[in-house]
Amino acid sequence: MMSEPNPHISIEAFEALCRREANFVEQYGFVTEHIGYGTARARLPFDDAHIRPGGTVSGPAMMALADFTMYALVLGMIGPVPLAVTTSLNINFLRRPGRADVLAEARILKLGKRLAVGEVNLASAGGDDPVAHVTATYSIPPPDQRSYGPPATS
Repeated sequence: MMSEPNPHISIEAFEALCRREANFVEQYGFVTEHIGYGTARARLPFDDAHIRPGGTVSGPAMMALADFTMYALVLGMIGPVPLAVTTSLNINFLRRPGRADVLAEARILKLGKRLAVGEVNLASAGGDDPVAHVTATYSIPPPDQRSYGPPATS
């Protein structure tokens, strides 16, 4: 049996990067529960601030959780590359989430040199049925363009 490679970023390093570079994360209160090599899990704690009319967790909050979890997934495979960005995200809302935390489980479908494709399943805490299914693609900058500032010159 072959073992899974170690992730290229720890939860602590990922959260520090998000505190520095992604202020919106604090507004949602996302909790990173797991980062593996090709897997990630995060949680959106239930908060009335995320409720839409009808008393359910809003679609934008669930989309943000899926994107955040996908970012953790990608960085778990390529390391701390702040400029890896979402190029597409498609969400299918399957059922109304309960008034509970929303859990996101992500897995990689394909990691290439310039693109990463993954899927994220969202469920209400304590529930077995998925509330949404997401596919997303991330753009990975070439090694010489992975930091801020002017492009490297030869």
